[in-house]
Amino acid sequence: MKRDLILALDNGTQSVRALLFDGQGNLLGKARVPLEPYFSPQPGWAEQHPEYYWDSLARACRELWRQADLRPRLAGVALTCQRATVVNVDEEGRPLRPAILWLDQRRTYGLKPVGGWWGLAFRLAGVRGTVAYLQAEAEANWIRTHQPEIWERTHKYLLLSGYLTYRLTGRFVDSVGCQVGYIPFDYKNLAWAPRWDWKWQAVPLDPKRLPELVPPAGLLGEITPQAAGETGIPAGLPLLAAAADKACEVIGAGCLSPDLGCLSYGTTATINVTHPRYLEVIPLLPPYPAAVPGAYSLEVQVFRGYWMVSWFRREFGHPECRRAEEEGCEPEALFDELAGKAPAGSMGLILQPYWSPGLKVPGPEA
Repeated sequence: MKRDLILALDNGTQSVRALLFDGQGNLLGKARVPLEPYFSPQPGWAEQHPEYYWDSLARACRELWRQADLRPRLAGVALTCQRATVVNVDEEGRPLRPAILWLDQRRTYGLKPVGGWWGLAFRLAGVRGTVAYLQAEAEANWIRTHQPEIWERTHKYLLLSGYLTYRLTGRFVDSVGCQVGYIPFDYKNLAWAPRWDWKWQAVPLDPKRLPELVPPAGLLGEITPQAAGETGIPAGLPLLAAAADKACEVIGAGCLSPDLGCLSYGTTATINVTHPRYLEVIPLLPPYPAAVPGAYSLEVQVFRGYWMVSWFRREFGHPECRRAEEEGCEPEALFDELAGKAPAGSMGLILQPYWSPGLKVPGPEA
């Protein structure tokens, strides 16, 4: 039988999806498992159990096979994930604590500032405050400071994509295209930063704790028998490096050049363009790796995007949720009907999406 299909696994913030595509990009099968986005042990925290993500991914795969069992035609697997969610694991790949999500608001204060020539350069450039902000935001610094026993036992410090890649292949490896977060990554050269780089002072990680990186479209590994048993994905299939969810969304929308912008209403609302050059839209805040090898994804964010729709559904959409269950549709489809009946301009009603800060402060993009 011809092997001409790709299994795409998408672990977002609000759901996990397993999708089957042919070589022309046609969707042949889809299964979705909703997620409880996070729990908050303390105000401002956002955590989730890594095993919960894995179990949900496996459920999505099993549901897909029930709907469209085209496994004999699979040529490979690709994985995309929410960005900047971190997982500490031991030598056996077991999580040592809940994952810290990209939505998490905790900060670490009183850290030693970046010193030496870098510190002098930042002082002269007037950006010491920005660097200190990045240090305070880094999840690794919080864990080192407040949970030193966890940090001591950490064998690998992974993004969620790296953790799920390990569960699928048994290897501590990740895609260059998934490296988005407060990590010592060289966003210009698309590799771990050189040892002299200031990022190793700002986030003092041992390089041995980080995974090997593979460029998009490279081979991450093969599906292990254990992963096959849990997901139903055939053992031995190649897992190919993709990129973070936003980067995959951008190329999926056909935005492969700087003159095409991708507007996205995910949990965070964004506008992205793919660019062959390294450009910082906001100084010191780098563009992210694109799903196109060697390219960059320029981005501006409004942190509360589709999250606001989910919040509205949860707080005010009870009638629509009940009706959607009766009619077998999504509540959001009923919201579309209501929006279509509203007059243009909604009689002056405006929502200010300041409910969560941006990368620094709510700026004009909000």
